[in-house]
Amino acid sequence: MLLFEIIQIAITILALGFIFSGMIKSPKLESDPLEQYGYGKSRWHDLLNWENIKFAMMITAPAVILHELGHKFSAMGYGLEAVYHMSYFGLALGVILRLVGFGFIFFIPGYVAISGAATPLAHSVIAFAGPGINLALFLISWFILEKDYFPQHAKAFYLSKQINLWLFILNMLPIPGIDGYSVYTGLFQTFF
Repeated sequence: MLLFEIIQIAITILALGFIFSGMIKSPKLESDPLEQYGYGKSRWHDLLNWENIKFAMMITAPAVILHELGHKFSAMGYGLEAVYHMSYFGLALGVILRLVGFGFIFFIPGYVAISGAATPLAHSVIAFAGPGINLALFLISWFILEKDYFPQHAKAFYLSKQINLWLFILNMLPIPGIDGYSVYTGLFQTFF
């Protein structure tokens, strides 16, 4: 089962890099004036630009994968079985949106299937573990930027800060099917 999860995580990371490589571009050290105006580069060059894909993976994969692993390990801490699954439909949707050049990308790359009995408070904690990871990554990136610790990587930390903030906010909305709904309903059932 562990090998299955590792393979699914690796595929998810590669897909995330491809999907977001159109929006998250690798910093360029040198400027090519022809490239600025779109000369000399094909659409396929942009789609398969390995530098952009690697940079997008570096920015998005920790936000998404660590989020899901937060759910997995917190569930395991409560003695529940938890397995990561990539969303075939969600990743395919993201890849298609990238291929057609859609300006807005919304998809679910994966989820953690949890089985076993737990209290409402435990469900609330497990649901918060993912967005909690995003909040922690946001705060770490924000702190590094504020202290100017790695100025040569400021773009990466800025993008990481923004992505993790949006993932935290989105996942904490009280909408059924989103982590926030489980957090709030578990707390409500526990304390009211």
